[in-house]
Amino acid sequence: MRAAMRFLALPVIAATLSAGAPAQAASFSCRETPIVRSNATLAPLSAKIAQGQSLAILAIGSSSTEGIGASAKDKTYPARLQALLGKAWPKSQIEIVNAGIGGETAPQTLARLKAALATRSYDLVIWQVGTNDAVTGGDLDAFKAMVTDGIAMVREAGPALAILDPQYFPSVRDPQRYGAYVEAVGDVARREAVPVFARYAAMREWHRTDAEAFKAALWTDGFHMSDAGYDCLARDMANAMVGMAAPARPLVAASR
Repeated sequence: MRAAMRFLALPVIAATLSAGAPAQAASFSCRETPIVRSNATLAPLSAKIAQGQSLAILAIGSSSTEGIGASAKDKTYPARLQALLGKAWPKSQIEIVNAGIGGETAPQTLARLKAALATRSYDLVIWQVGTNDAVTGGDLDAFKAMVTDGIAMVREAGPALAILDPQYFPSVRDPQRYGAYVEAVGDVARREAVPVFARYAAMREWHRTDAEAFKAALWTDGFHMSDAGYDCLARDMANAMVGMAAPARPLVAASR
């Protein structure tokens, strides 16, 4: 397991956010999602949260964001994340717009992201990127350039930004190529000082810890996430976001 640069140690918050989670997720040993970069990028949200102001979040990406594999819309990761953040920040009204479309690659999502940012304002964009690009292949340098362009686009528009990297699944046909895309997302994000929810590393750890139990984290196709997987991911993300929006909370160096 590759060590994460830094992650948030929030045991009390983790216990609070896990309350009310679907029972099917209990078999997983969910760990806080490692953050590739510091919490500075989401710190601007802290003032609005402290004042009880509403937060508008855009979750954009492909099938993982849309929720393919979830049994209902309220079981997708954006819906679960909205519910969890609502509990963590009860004074603020949290709205997460699910703009996921299954099957998209980075260029397609990038075009929709541009249109979405021109339509309304958001406080935060969570951009899930890389899965379909990694599966289908293509020019890795062109992919990195597109991620860089997307980061610049969001920054110009004004919202804070966090990236959600590809999922891990044991049946990947070309692990080396797939891993290269995961690394590319992390490399660009580190260079641009954008936090990454390292889903690939977290899910690979679930699999390493208990390969049999991990099967329940995936849908019947062995690729998309299940209700349990999406819930576990949402709790990891919520734990991290609560800390990332609280600048006074100390960070500790850690590795897996």
